[in-house]
Amino acid sequence: MTHEDLAFSDATTLGKLIAAKKISSLELTNIYLDRLERYGAKFGAVVTILHDRARAEAQAADQAVAHGNRSSALHGVPYGVKDLLAAIGGPTTWGAAPYRNQIFDYDSTVVARLRAAGAVLLAKLSMVELAGGFGYDQADASLTGPGRTPWNRAYWSGGSSSGPGAAVAAGLVGFAIGSETNGSIMNPSNNCGVSGLRPTFGRVSRYGAMALMWTSDKLGPMARSARDTGLILRTIAGADPHDASAKSAPFRTASARPRIGIIAKSMDKAQPSVVANFKRSLDILRDFADITEDVPHPEFPYGEVFGTLLSGECASAFRDLIDSGRSKMLHSPDDKIGGHEQYATLAVDFVDSMRQRAKIDKAIRRMIAPFDALVHPTQPTVAYPVGPRFSKTYTQWPGAVDPVTSANLAGIPAMSVPNGFAEHGLPTGLGIIANAWREPQLVAIGSAYQSRTSFHTRRPTLQQ
Repeated sequence: MTHEDLAFSDATTLGKLIAAKKISSLELTNIYLDRLERYGAKFGAVVTILHDRARAEAQAADQAVAHGNRSSALHGVPYGVKDLLAAIGGPTTWGAAPYRNQIFDYDSTVVARLRAAGAVLLAKLSMVELAGGFGYDQADASLTGPGRTPWNRAYWSGGSSSGPGAAVAAGLVGFAIGSETNGSIMNPSNNCGVSGLRPTFGRVSRYGAMALMWTSDKLGPMARSARDTGLILRTIAGADPHDASAKSAPFRTASARPRIGIIAKSMDKAQPSVVANFKRSLDILRDFADITEDVPHPEFPYGEVFGTLLSGECASAFRDLIDSGRSKMLHSPDDKIGGHEQYATLAVDFVDSMRQRAKIDKAIRRMIAPFDALVHPTQPTVAYPVGPRFSKTYTQWPGAVDPVTSANLAGIPAMSVPNGFAEHGLPTGLGIIANAWREPQLVAIGSAYQSRTSFHTRRPTLQQ
């Protein structure tokens, strides 16, 4: 295999090659480190490359293999993490200038679990500043500049896990860890044409991760195949004494022939090319699943409820930043004032939104209950262009329903897998939602879909 072939192989394949001693972890690590140096800044994907740590972990992984010891299927596989996760060896900037030099002397639980599994940490990957909590409205809202999708650098890689999406798509890491509060794994997975899995709230410990919205933050894998995401999730999941919200819930067996519902109105007002790719995806799903059309999506003011809760929790999380006036150091003009606006959130509005959220939780789980999963276009549009304000872009394509926000409010898992290409050579995604703790069903459906398609194996053309 060429270096290019290796760089774009999925993590499952890389683990097998290392176990079979067809390539060493150090050799693979050096390939990725070189690619991170050459292409990382080009796509706004990297904050810090951890050369010393990566090579030390790779050498340790190779020594273990030489002695017949392999910690897991990810043993020796190089990866990157969104720069809101603490990791020894470099700063954890949260994508924001006020935290440019922030150093933690410990690894977050996710990083510690991957280290115990023998995986090799390559880099801290870019993100939208403060994970977008202060209301940015443009791609250039990060310490490292705008994230760019490797499929077309004039377009955004997505937020707020902009770096993980771009790095996986460009073959700069074997896989990545992103985070999602409301779309931050699903959106860049869609924009970059990678497979992303947002787990059930509480499936993965958030110890050592930046807090944005305690009741909705989730950490999950972004990779080149659905099967990778399942493997990675099992490695990082489970209870943690440092995080009371984390649970060791069982991974239930997936149904052999799943029942899948199509969320009604999820195609309404989406771009025609997005709709066309989604309809072709449905034809493929029908080959291995029973499909039900037009599953009604409950009507609630999802955006307003989520916005109020985010404002209250985010203002609390960054109270010191706002009070000190250091929020003026943020890059986005909206973020410079957004925290102050959130500070004005009324307690009565927050409590009312919490009550609404409880109703939303029951309604969304009830909607999914008759099915193994529901599907929808991951996003109603392809990636936005870098430059214009988002609010001025594609305003004629607002989503008729918002499955991403409603599912996040309910704390249930979702996946996006690439399902085609559209305007400007940009990828689109197939969104899949399951009820709580049913991630294996998402992985099974995504893997079955990918066994019948090749979108996840396509490579963007990278130029120096």
